[in-house]
This record gives sequence, structure tokens and C-alpha cells, in this order.
Amino acid sequence: MVMVEIAGIKIPDTKMALDAKEVLLENGSDLLFNHSNRVYLFGALKAQKEQVKYDQELLYISALFHDLGLTKLYSSDDLRFEVDGANAARQFLQTYNVEKQAIQVVWDAIALHTTPGIAEHKENEVALLFAGVGTDVMGDGYELLTETERQAVLDVFPRVNFKQNIIQAFYDGIKHKPQTTFGNMKQDICAHFNPQFKNKNFCDCILHSPWKE
Repeated sequence: MVMVEIAGIKIPDTKMALDAKEVLLENGSDLLFNHSNRVYLFGALKAQKEQVKYDQELLYISALFHDLGLTKLYSSDDLRFEVDGANAARQFLQTYNVEKQAIQVVWDAIALHTTPGIAEHKENEVALLFAGVGTDVMGDGYELLTETERQAVLDVFPRVNFKQNIIQAFYDGIKHKPQTTFGNMKQDICAHFNPQFKNKNFCDCILHSPWKE
């Protein structure tokens, strides 16, 4: 099998990587599949430009699973969707006898991919997944990619009304558990679709705690 290369970045083709790809194809959508692959490529391009060492396979699997918690099969009733995806990846990797430390890196990468201020300071795979997500969703680092690189990625994994569709996908995946968005940016998604939505307030949590003072 010849490893596919896009914008100078190789797509892992090990059995584990291909099996992870099948999990996303079976349970996700074209939107999530294309997005997840772009996330991997953008993260890997950042690593290439900054000469950052990382495990290609771990980053790829992290990217493929990072939004799996939005899907019906993997979505829980009470956990953040990021944690659902991280748990799914951990269960998947355990079946391949992957080392515990490597599994933890993937778990952290997925669980923290919407947590700025922390993810970018952890292991390279964690930081690169966070960066890849930021590039694809919000355009962070867009200007650091050449037009040729951007187009090479989009030729294979296109953005089809991505801005509107990804917001809808986020909401569809978390609307049954809006309380899990407390303290993270996804509460903005709930407010976008439901202007009356009001999450917990941290100050209220402090002031109304059972402590007298």
C-alpha cells in the first residue's frame, strides 16, 4: 500500500490508523470526516514548519476521534462531548495494546481540544491537535499556510458550507446536555441557537455555596 501524501504530509496507513478511519466513516458524517482530516493535516503542517517532533499515528487518531463524541453512538447523557470522544479513543487504542502513556496523550489531546491556555502547553500531539482544530474552525494560523498548501488540503477534504454546518453539528451533539458546556466555549453554541439559554455563573456558584463565608 502506498501512503497518501497531501501538501507534503503523509496520512498514516497502519492497520490501527485505517481501523480508526473506518470508525469515523461508520459513525460520523462527511462533514466530520473532512474536518477531522483537515485538522490532522493542519496540525502536521504546523509541526513541519516549526520542526516539532510528534507521533504521526497518535496525532492522526486523535484528529479522527476528536469530534466522535458528537455522534449518536458515542455521545453520553452527562459528559462533555470532548470527554466522550477521548473515552472512545482510549477504548479503541486499548484493543491494540498501545502503551498507557501514549493512550493518555491521545485522551488529553481530544479532551482538551477546546481548552485554550492549557492544551498548547502539553505534549506535542496535544498542542498540535489543538492548533489544527483552531486553524480549521476559526482560522487560527491561516496566514501561516501557503495558498498551495491550503488548496491541496481542500482539494481532498473540501469545506462545504462548513461554517454553518459545523455550528449546527456542535449544537446537535450537545443540545441534550447543555449543562456540560459550563466553563468552555461550547456554551456559545447553545446561546447561538437558544438566546434564552443561560448557563451557570461561576460567581453565583461561589456566592451560593453551602459555606457561610
